[in-house]
Amino acid sequence: MDSAFITIGMPIALVIIMMGLGFEVTLNDFKRVKENPKNVIIALFCQLVLLITVAFCLAKLFKLEPLLAVGLMVLAASPGGSTANLFSYLFKGDIALNITLTAFNSVIAAFTLPLVATLSLTYFMQDNTTVGIQLDKLVQVFLLILLPLIIGMIIRAKIPNFAKKMEGFIKYFSVIFLIVICAGALIKEGDRIAEYFSSVGLVCALFCAISLSIGYFIPKLFKMNEAESRACAFEIGIHNSSVALTIAISVLGSVTIAIPAAVYSVIMIFFAFAVGFIFKYKDKRQKTLSYAASAE
Repeated sequence: MDSAFITIGMPIALVIIMMGLGFEVTLNDFKRVKENPKNVIIALFCQLVLLITVAFCLAKLFKLEPLLAVGLMVLAASPGGSTANLFSYLFKGDIALNITLTAFNSVIAAFTLPLVATLSLTYFMQDNTTVGIQLDKLVQVFLLILLPLIIGMIIRAKIPNFAKKMEGFIKYFSVIFLIVICAGALIKEGDRIAEYFSSVGLVCALFCAISLSIGYFIPKLFKMNEAESRACAFEIGIHNSSVALTIAISVLGSVTIAIPAAVYSVIMIFFAFAVGFIFKYKDKRQKTLSYAASAE
């Protein structure tokens, strides 16, 4: 990929995407945690502890090559995004909870993502020093995620009509950007595509299935209602791949690290729709049973 696009274009694009996320978030979304802190704590535990642990175990179990293992860890540490909110809307999740989780995840990811990236590089790369992350890069990750989010929130508070108009544009922009980066990463590594898919495709599919399952069944275990559990499933199972791709390529300087995020971004859409249709079937079956019970 062109160096100017990597060093200038990708960070700018990520800033726009995170600012767009800020357009959807208000201070009330953070304050909402006071109403039911248990839900947010459980979801964040799943996102920040269980998913990262699962990603590490999968990387070790399947003996991923070091750069791909780092890429999987960066993906696991990436927050959810507006795509999760969309799926929650389509399949009757608690959208307010989604937005609250996205807000918290995005802020926390500004700290945890650089930490996970650094620890993963140290562990998986060991003596290999061709890829690394320095203090200035840590600050760059922090600023790329948190600062635009805050600016977006301020614009939302001060100029709500403008923020509302820009939301749709930025969502389309996010999709186009994701497609371009995924395509670019796959083309760049074209001679090894078959090898990458054979080594990381199954891992990404398992990680996606496990993420969606953790996101749904753990909240259920802690007595969340159906809508809240669905919201958690999509928030935890659908990652903001644009963040993972930009960190991998622009900050860490490795297209190979971006491969898991590129593969996952395709797989997660199919898995999310599959889970959504299971929810639809569940709703239909519940409605039928309720109708039959009332008819007796």
